[in-house]
Amino acid sequence: TRAILDRVQHVEPRLKAYVTVTEDTALQQAGEADEAIARGEVNPLVGVPMQLKDNMSTRGIRTTCSSRMLENFVPPYDATVVEHLSAAGAVVIGKTNMDEFAMGSSTENSAFGITRNPLDATRVPGGSSGGSAAAVAAGFAPLALGSDTGGSVRVPSSLNGLVGIRPSLRLVSLDGIMPLATWQDTGGPMCRTVEDCAL
Repeated sequence: TRAILDRVQHVEPRLKAYVTVTEDTALQQAGEADEAIARGEVNPLVGVPMQLKDNMSTRGIRTTCSSRMLENFVPPYDATVVEHLSAAGAVVIGKTNMDEFAMGSSTENSAFGITRNPLDATRVPGGSSGGSAAAVAAGFAPLALGSDTGGSVRVPSSLNGLVGIRPSLRLVSLDGIMPLATWQDTGGPMCRTVEDCAL
C-alpha cells in the first residue's frame, strides 16, 4: 500500500485519475489486513489495494460524482459493494475521476479535470469510469470498481488494455451507487486479467 501511494504521488499529477486519494484510510486498512493475515485469515482480497469510482458512497469519505455540486458531500454510509469489499479486507486507495454524474464516455467532463490515458497521454481513457481504468492501467492497484449503464466499464477497460465485466442486471447491489438509469445501471470490476476480475 505504501509503494502504491508513493507511485500515486509521483504519477497522479499528470494522470488525474483520482478525485480523492484516501491515504490515511488506506494505511489503516492495510494495517488491519496485516493483522488479519497474521491471524491466518484466508481471503483473496485481504490487503489488495483497489479504487472506487466516485459515484459509490463511502462513509466518512467524500463522494462527488465529479461534480462541484457534491464537492463537499460526505455520505454517512457505505454502498453495499463497498461493505462487501471492506468485509473481504480490500484496501481503498481512493475515489476515481469520472464524467460528471456518469454522463459521458471520455472522462473529459469532470469538474475536477480531464483524466489522461496512461498508455498514451494524448488520448482519452474512455468513460464514464475512466479514472478507475486509468488507475489500474497506471499500476496504482490491480482492481477498481466502476459502474456501467451504456458501456462505462466496458469502454474504458477496452481503451486501457484491461478486462472489465458488466454483470447481469441486479446481480450486484446498486444500493449506495448514485444512479444514472436505475433500470440499466450495474457495478462491475476492472482489472488487468480475467482471473483478477473473477476474484
